[in-house]
Amino acid sequence: MNTKERMHSQQVYYCSDESLINEQQQCLEVLYDFNHTRPSEGEKRQELMKTLFASVGKYCYVEPPLQANWGRHTHIGDYFYANFNLTLVDDTHIYIGDYVMIGPNVTLATAGHPVDPDYRRKVAQFNIPINIGNNVWIGANSVVLPGVTIGDNTVIGAGSIVTKDIPANVVAVGNPCRVLREIGKHDREFYYKNQRFDAAVK
Repeated sequence: MNTKERMHSQQVYYCSDESLINEQQQCLEVLYDFNHTRPSEGEKRQELMKTLFASVGKYCYVEPPLQANWGRHTHIGDYFYANFNLTLVDDTHIYIGDYVMIGPNVTLATAGHPVDPDYRRKVAQFNIPINIGNNVWIGANSVVLPGVTIGDNTVIGAGSIVTKDIPANVVAVGNPCRVLREIGKHDREFYYKNQRFDAAVK
């Protein structure tokens, strides 16, 4: 396997390959253009996202600034919303479903490094894909680590560090992130603590 193949193999490789660095430069150029668009340039942002990402669905909005290692390894579904300072460490694939909401300052990191210092000194790295289901909400300042899958409809509480898979239809919080409870009838009546939905939105 060459270095690019090893990037997607979940095996350790050395990321000092100059050809990879040159390819990443292309991503950084597009990111620069995206992050320097004016608020009124919505159409331009949409076109730049189509250039940057592997795929991007309809009615997607990303608030600048955005950071990405590659861009082209990120796959985004329909009706996606990301608040400012989303960081995509997409050295391998990130799959994001439909109707996903991401709060400010969230990091999705597919890449890791060996704990052994000799390997790290040689810039060793491994990458494992991240999968985010449909209708997921990831709260502000959360970090999703390599290899994690988050199931449909799940809410990840603000400030969580997601180290393991989280099932569908739950609220999960903490460091490390753990399931707090299932989403259920209570959530049809209350939107925040003891705050009830009123008739205007039912």
